[in-house]
Amino acid sequence: MNNHFSGIEEFLTVVETGSFSGAGERLNLTGSAVGKSISRLEQRLNTQLFHRSTRKLTLTKEGEVWLASCQRMMNELEQAQLLLSTERQEVIGKIRIDLPTTYGRNLILPKLLGLQKQYPKLQFELSFQDRKVDMIAEHIDVAVRFGQLADLDGIIAKQIDQFQNQFCASPDYLARFGTPTHPRDLQQHICITGGQSHWQLLNEQGQATLYPLNNVHQLNDGDARLQMVLADCGIALLPDWLIEKEIHAGRLVQILPEWTPPSEPIYVLWQKKLHLQPKVKAIVDVLGNSK
Repeated sequence: MNNHFSGIEEFLTVVETGSFSGAGERLNLTGSAVGKSISRLEQRLNTQLFHRSTRKLTLTKEGEVWLASCQRMMNELEQAQLLLSTERQEVIGKIRIDLPTTYGRNLILPKLLGLQKQYPKLQFELSFQDRKVDMIAEHIDVAVRFGQLADLDGIIAKQIDQFQNQFCASPDYLARFGTPTHPRDLQQHICITGGQSHWQLLNEQGQATLYPLNNVHQLNDGDARLQMVLADCGIALLPDWLIEKEIHAGRLVQILPEWTPPSEPIYVLWQKKLHLQPKVKAIVDVLGNSK
């Protein structure tokens, strides 16, 4: 008997990743195996789903129709699973979570690992990146984001914490180059940034002011900036949760404590359609615990 659902998961994953190899990596298959599964699906449907070229895959018109049908079917299956799991109140099933890279690895992942021990039927699909994903378009169930939120159509958000960026440098760097006493002094120091040319700080009256800096080193990863500061390479503005242990251990020194950027909120977000799912509630609850 033909399996009418065979190839659908591979098809949807190819659409999401844009290639057979990308789909294979996500599904723990070879790209060739994914390609063969798609070919068998096309034979069964008697239609071509993808335009294939050496550079990219694009959906045919028939492929777009099939995609819409598959998405409706998967949504109905998800809603049925939601109803069943909600009635049983079991924390069970796969959940896709998108996390900021450094914060996610250091503070969120340990909480999720503890939750998985508590609920062994919970399955995680985690991504770590610092761009703000489109949760609905990219089928992300739960995400953690910093700062003010704007794109909340179909999304629920809950603040779980906040953080404060602080200036820091190593004792050896300060011994060699001196300690700045005002943000204006940053133009004479080696600064390590994520690419900014100015830092916005609250002045003595609590007003936000832009201060130019000597942007020598640019790294788009918080852990990398921390390692560079620890290596005596300059001054950085880093979140308190990242440098707290280093300051207490004496490996870093907080400088310019009177001038700080505005604090930033941290939110957990989840899709409204998943609101009553026990697995979502369990994750929101554990992330809302500060310790």
